[in-house]
Amino acid sequence: MTMDKNAIERIPHIGEICHRGPFAGVPEKRTATFQDRSWRQNKVVESLEEAIRRTGLQSGMTISFHHHFRNGDHVVNQVLDTLARMGFRDLTLAASSLAAVHAPLIDHIQNGVITHIETSGLRGELAEAVSRGLMDCPVVFRSHGGRAAAIRSGELPIDVAFLGAPSCDPYGNANGYSRDDSLLACGSMGYARTDAKYARQVVILTNHLVRYPNAPWAIPEYDVDYIVPMDDIGDPKGIMSGATRYTKNPKELLIAQTAARVIDAAGYLYDGFSMQMGSGGASLATARFIRERMLEKDIRCRFALGGITGQITAMHEEGLIDRILDVQSFDLDAALSLKNNRFHHQIGATYYASFLSAAAVDQLDFVVLSALEIDTDFNVNVLTGSDGVIRGAIGGHPDAAAGASLSVVVAPLTRGRIPSIIDRVNTVVTPGAVVDVVVTDQGVAVNPRRPELAERLRAAGIPVGTIQRLKEKAETLVGRPDPIRYTDRVVGVVLYRDNTIIDTVRQIAEP
Repeated sequence: MTMDKNAIERIPHIGEICHRGPFAGVPEKRTATFQDRSWRQNKVVESLEEAIRRTGLQSGMTISFHHHFRNGDHVVNQVLDTLARMGFRDLTLAASSLAAVHAPLIDHIQNGVITHIETSGLRGELAEAVSRGLMDCPVVFRSHGGRAAAIRSGELPIDVAFLGAPSCDPYGNANGYSRDDSLLACGSMGYARTDAKYARQVVILTNHLVRYPNAPWAIPEYDVDYIVPMDDIGDPKGIMSGATRYTKNPKELLIAQTAARVIDAAGYLYDGFSMQMGSGGASLATARFIRERMLEKDIRCRFALGGITGQITAMHEEGLIDRILDVQSFDLDAALSLKNNRFHHQIGATYYASFLSAAAVDQLDFVVLSALEIDTDFNVNVLTGSDGVIRGAIGGHPDAAAGASLSVVVAPLTRGRIPSIIDRVNTVVTPGAVVDVVVTDQGVAVNPRRPELAERLRAAGIPVGTIQRLKEKAETLVGRPDPIRYTDRVVGVVLYRDNTIIDTVRQIAEP
């Protein structure tokens, strides 16, 4: 054995046991007060430009963002404008999702600042432009669970994550709400947590710097490298937008009521069940009819999962739901509930839906999901519209459908003059093998893989038809749609939740 004297003239170091070398002494002890240290010796930098320089970001690297502000997000555009001014090019943008508010990215793509995008979804002008061939490299679409798995495994390495947070202390403990209810809130930062944990460098952008420790926190200080105070990171009114709307449509309410009947008849409404509601009008409305049946049966839900709305938090406060596992707050009521209710937990995307290990979606009794299109093989499209243009997001759709014991897809039989049930969906996002039942305003169809489910529904007096019959009925009402004209060029690659390629999106052919 080799032994060397250390800084205090002892010989406790044994080279074969400890590879770090002998004790070399301690740095000068700090004697300043905690308050002085926290405001002077911290991770706060004066500007976004300085934070970017310190991260070591270079052209060709990958940057990421979360989408918890949804259409109210102001972080992505501000960061990209700054990166463009600083001369960065050929960056990969790995956002958890992109919304209509991100239309300014079109200029950054055309100017070569962004050359590749990985995301769950696109909307608005940016989606229209991508559908018509804006980018040379196809956009990669992943589910929320697939994205979390790719980041964790290193398949999608992130060099710098830029994460907006409504509150953060000087050392980086960040959260989606603040102590003051009048200030900005986005609620759960579940998708940001994965980025913060695995990105090489993490920059928190906050409009509300608070005292240490900012507890509870969504993102801990040890996952944060730099903090940039900003005047504006987002508009909370934009959180409640797009798909997360409360419906008064009689057709959607009928679908929701039928979906609740189906779930009950299938045997999944019992004391201690678990559930998830999707983001569409009919799927959100199903919660109110589930509540009515819970009161009638005097039962409670063990946990509600996923993107959370005020309907779910109201049921929790009413005592009908024991726990809420919140990966994304869909409205401000949900965001405030996260702050005020101790059993309303925010969870990360890995916990929520990653296929690499047992996830919360695997513990679901049932999930109610919306759809743009469903075909006669029960495949579901939630990404592209009837014109072939990208109009939505994969989200957790395939993750929850695969994990739940009962996956219920709800959709009106027709939307205007467009049928929802067709021979072949434009884009397969969720394969029919994990879809159990389709509920429309004109009837119910059960996947032939679940004959016992069809028997239960019929026994409960719920008429069950075939998916083919629903398609024929839709065509009788509105006719058969003309086929979409595409070019051969691929503008998007759709990955299933295990990150294998399930489909592609081709460029729209111009008239």
